[in-house]
Amino acid sequence: MSDFPKIKRMGEGAVLVEFEPEISPEILEKVVKLKKFLQEKLIKQKVEVISAYNSLIINYLLCIEDVYNEVCALLEEFSGANIDEIIESELFHVPVCYDDVFGLDLGEISKAKNLSEKEIIRLHSSVDYLVYFTGFLPGFLYLGGLPKKLHFSRRSHPRKKVRKGAVGIGEKQTGIYPQTSPGGWNIIGNSPVKLFDPGADKPCKISAGDRLRFYQVDLEEHQRILELVKRGEFSIKSEKL
Repeated sequence: MSDFPKIKRMGEGAVLVEFEPEISPEILEKVVKLKKFLQEKLIKQKVEVISAYNSLIINYLLCIEDVYNEVCALLEEFSGANIDEIIESELFHVPVCYDDVFGLDLGEISKAKNLSEKEIIRLHSSVDYLVYFTGFLPGFLYLGGLPKKLHFSRRSHPRKKVRKGAVGIGEKQTGIYPQTSPGGWNIIGNSPVKLFDPGADKPCKISAGDRLRFYQVDLEEHQRILELVKRGEFSIKSEKL
C-alpha cells in the first residue's frame, strides 16, 4: 500500500496533504482532482485550498473544532469515490517578443549552451507547457515541459527589478513575471498580456492543469498588443482540450 498521501497538521486551522515527492503530470492530476473535490465539498465553509507541485494546504479561515479529523474524513471519502472524471482544461496561446530589448540573458544562454539565439527562441516556442500552479506573485504560472536543451541555472545574482511581462527560464521551468518585481530567472523575452486582474471574477484565467503555448511576435506587434491590453480590448486566445 502506498504511503501517500501524507497528512500533516499545520497549526490549529490548516492541514497539509502531500503526494509522492515528484514533479509529473500524473501527480499533478491527483492534486487537481483532490483540489476540485475539496472545493466542492467545502463550498459552504470559509476554506482556502492552495495547491503546489505535489501538495495541497487546506486552510480553514474560521477554525472548527477538529480540522485534522475533518480533512482525514474527506480524504477517506475521496479515496473511496474512485473519481475518474476528466478535468477540463484549456490551451492558451501567449505572445512573446524575444527582441534584444527584452531578451537580457539570451546571449549568456546562447554562449553557455552553444545554441544560437534563434534556436533558443525556436525551442522555447516549440512545445506546450503544463501549468503546475501559481505562486511567488499573483498570476505567476509555474510551467513545466521546458526542452532539456534550455535547462539553465538561476542567476547567481538576482535582479532587484524585473520588468512586468518578462519571460524567464529558471532551472527546468519557464514563466512570466505578471508584475515588476525582484527575480533570479534568466530573462529571454517579454509578453504584453495581463495574467492577473484583481477586478475580474476570476483574477487569473489560467489554472493548474491548463496548458500554455508561446508564439513569437516582433516589437511592433508587442506594442500593438500592449495598447490593446491597456484599453481592455485584448484577450488571450484559448481552446478547450
